[in-house]
Amino acid sequence: MASSYPPLFQQQNNPSPPKFYHSNDPISDIDIPILDLNNIHSHNLEDACRNWGIFRLINHGIPITLLKQLHGQSKRLFAIPFETKEDIFTKPVSYFYGTPALTQSGSARGTQNVNWVEGLNIPIDQISSLQQKPLLQPFSDVLEEYGRHLSRIARTIFAAIEKNLNLDPNKSNSHLSESTGSMRVYRYPHCRDLKDTLGMDVHTDSSVLSILSQQDLVAGLEFFKDNQWINVNPIPNTLVVNLGDLMQAISDDKYVAVKHRVKVNKEVERISICYFVFSDDTCVIQSKKYKPFTYEDFRAQVQEDIKDVGFKVGLDRFRA
Repeated sequence: MASSYPPLFQQQNNPSPPKFYHSNDPISDIDIPILDLNNIHSHNLEDACRNWGIFRLINHGIPITLLKQLHGQSKRLFAIPFETKEDIFTKPVSYFYGTPALTQSGSARGTQNVNWVEGLNIPIDQISSLQQKPLLQPFSDVLEEYGRHLSRIARTIFAAIEKNLNLDPNKSNSHLSESTGSMRVYRYPHCRDLKDTLGMDVHTDSSVLSILSQQDLVAGLEFFKDNQWINVNPIPNTLVVNLGDLMQAISDDKYVAVKHRVKVNKEVERISICYFVFSDDTCVIQSKKYKPFTYEDFRAQVQEDIKDVGFKVGLDRFRA
């Protein structure tokens, strides 16, 4: 198995301590809101978006067999020898490790700290091109079907949010553009010797919505609320939805982009799959608390900040 890991994770040297690591132990996640996709109550959705920025989703309509197949195929691909992965994971797939930050061209972008993560980024509208590589065909088949489900789920959730916020329905398809959807498949290697190593640094997502599957039931995701870290324990056949920076700006800060991080496990690796969807590049986000900007503007600023200061600054760059 070790040969499947990038050289970085085979080394014994400790990565630099994550700058934003919070030493308090996480607390229980018992009160995380749970929403039913078949029956979204507006007041429950409002509470989840305004006070939490994260919620569990049940009755999402994705067959459990598909979730298991996608997890199995993801695990199979990560188990391929590292050198082979570097050869086969080429455009439109971006292969990265040590950092989740990517340039616009899909290359890994160095950040301040080493993140104990290996991953794939695949634009939803380019999944079918993976069929050209026999080794990726089974993965492509299940990922394409999964992507259709996630687009449906994101659209359903956003339609309910749109009503709560009284957004202009004529901008619905530009505020949340399904063509921008991308899938990230993450592997967090186990790490027995490194204390307090993070699989991913504290951050907010840049997205409108992010939808996570934790089918392997290995914990690691934590989010920050009320000055403490809360552990998001995996629950079978349940998705986790969190709001991103674009959603916070669209809502004029009524809703919150939740800060979160990923801890690594000392004994077992963790695999998770996250769908991100954004606003259309040309959609101008207008609100009282932010200068008008597009996702293209936001993405360019994030790239510049990571290059210049080593981390994403985010919405603070666009405050009015």
